[in-house]
Amino acid sequence: MSKIVLRATNISKQYRLGQLGTGTISHDLNRWWHKARGKEDPYLRIGDTNDRTAKGGSDYVWSLKDINFDVKEGDVLGIIGKNGAGKSTLLKILSQVTTATTGKVKIRGRIAALLEVGTGFHPELTGRENIFLNGAILGMTKPEIKSKFDEIVSFSGVEKYIDTPVKRYSSGMMVRLGFAVAAHLEPEILIVDEVLAVGDAEFQKKCMGKIKNVAGEGRTVLFVSHNMQAMSSICKTGLLLKNGMIDEMSDISTCIKKYNGLFSDSVIGETSIKDRLTRANSEGNILFTSIQAYLGDKKTWDFRYDEEITFKIECDVRGESDGALFYMALLDPLSTDVISNIKVVLKENKLHAGEKLNFTVTIPARTLRVGQFLLYYAIGNTKAKWYDVVDNNVNLPALNITSVDMDTHSNMGIFSVPYKITLDA
Repeated sequence: MSKIVLRATNISKQYRLGQLGTGTISHDLNRWWHKARGKEDPYLRIGDTNDRTAKGGSDYVWSLKDINFDVKEGDVLGIIGKNGAGKSTLLKILSQVTTATTGKVKIRGRIAALLEVGTGFHPELTGRENIFLNGAILGMTKPEIKSKFDEIVSFSGVEKYIDTPVKRYSSGMMVRLGFAVAAHLEPEILIVDEVLAVGDAEFQKKCMGKIKNVAGEGRTVLFVSHNMQAMSSICKTGLLLKNGMIDEMSDISTCIKKYNGLFSDSVIGETSIKDRLTRANSEGNILFTSIQAYLGDKKTWDFRYDEEITFKIECDVRGESDGALFYMALLDPLSTDVISNIKVVLKENKLHAGEKLNFTVTIPARTLRVGQFLLYYAIGNTKAKWYDVVDNNVNLPALNITSVDMDTHSNMGIFSVPYKITLDA
């Protein structure tokens, strides 16, 4: 049975809004007086939950509240949640960059953390010197660091600049060297925040492979990302944070489904498309008013590999148009490369203001590989003059495909999507 290498017990973190520390001498004295008498900190009884959508009534906010979980040796734990849910705060506490307001963390082994660009680097030192500095911080001897040095430099791809002060590195170069150091100096626990998004697609794929190798060697990884495809490919267990509290901790596919569900009201709502201000650079004679994915009659963006996917799309015709041309693309979330696309003339005859253009797009079951896909839609006339574009920048959710068996079909490629278009009468 795997041993527990990290245990978080009742972890909470409180901040005072707009202030450093508690903000006033009177608050500090009040805390000290209660502590001297063996009483509870009075400010732990107050504070709003970490909900960015609601205006609170207190100067205090709980960035994290009552976090409890265990991580076993060799686990790859994916930590997900909306921006501001408390993910980075949790990682900073686990890596001992900051302290918890209440609770405790027990750790067995060395931790290497890559929390933000340049973490642990001294800007005036060269890349070479920073490798030795980071190794020493992790508790490694100079001979141990030397034995890994060439491997670290080769993986990072910054050999040409290894004797240049890191203050002259780009953010991408900094992340390359930082990840290479953290992953190759053999910590028992590797913590990686969203910083890998700074790297290019080629380096991100190298990092994903390295994380899998680290886990395969029996070491533990805590990984934070908004890339659900990366999460599903390298993590088995997920921890979903919502408003600073644990909303779900189970297998990664369940957590991803619940995470996508958090956006169901605010993102999938038709008003986010219909009333948005961002439009294509044209007169907008045809505009998208609703885009929704369906499994049968159920609205959803989560599908199994063996389920048919139906997109129902509605448009308003605002001005005369020479027919209607529809374009839809599925993009890889790591590189944003187009994996496959559909381009079809919906109507060849003229359209006039006031008309409706409603249609469905169907992707048969067993067509898309397991993973996540970004989506891109465009509508225009038959001369390819585009009137309106909708992509993930408009807050549409990604399309998430899981398998009946998570180990099956995970490496399937996709080249062309069979489809059929049905215009409403």
